Amino acid sequence: MHKHLFITGANRGIGLCFVKEYLSSGWQVTACCRDPSKATQLLELQQTNTQLVIAKLDLEQLEQTNLNSLKIPKQKIDLVIHNAGYYGPKGVNFAEINLHEWRKVLEVNTIAPLALTHQLFQAAHLSNPCTIAFVSSKVGSMADNRSGGGYYYRSSKAALNSIVKSLAIDLVSHNIKTVALHPGWVKTDMGGPNALIDPETSVIGMQKVINSLTEQQSGSFIDYQGKTIPW
Repeated sequence: MHKHLFITGANRGIGLCFVKEYLSSGWQVTACCRDPSKATQLLELQQTNTQLVIAKLDLEQLEQTNLNSLKIPKQKIDLVIHNAGYYGPKGVNFAEINLHEWRKVLEVNTIAPLALTHQLFQAAHLSNPCTIAFVSSKVGSMADNRSGGGYYYRSSKAALNSIVKSLAIDLVSHNIKTVALHPGWVKTDMGGPNALIDPETSVIGMQKVINSLTEQQSGSFIDYQGKTIPW
């Protein structure tokens, strides 16, 4: 039986690249995005990949979302990738705090990944064993912060990393591993054109980390090259 990937933020950038890589490896893929009707590249992939299911999922509306409405394949999920992210306004400094925007960043980047993991677990969608990967960012590292600013995004990813560590402890008895992944500075809509690596390089690297993740590494913060990042 094919293995099953469930991924959020799957319609572009890193998420879309993950979808392509796992489909090419023969996986069943449930690809979530806010508006499937506009996910042209996913829809094109679906025409030639019967193992691709596209699900409508808005991470800002999780409380109103019934997992049954996503039409997730009955096959248990072997890998969850929480990829969807929201940066918010760029260049935010201490004098320009916008609470509405900060809440939105936290909702998408921090609260939704934990809430969705809880929903999938409670609905018994996760396999045994299972890996849950959270696409984080090095800007969430306290040790790496030498430039200040970036309050919304930094805080959302630092809090996400804390969640990943706690989940690793709480879910170990269920044979579930977790990992926070730093994808590198990637040439995407969020990363911009000056970024250092392309999505394929990032995703292939993160795949290797996911595939080789040990129980002892569960709850760690690791970059796409397999290097551990300090909290």
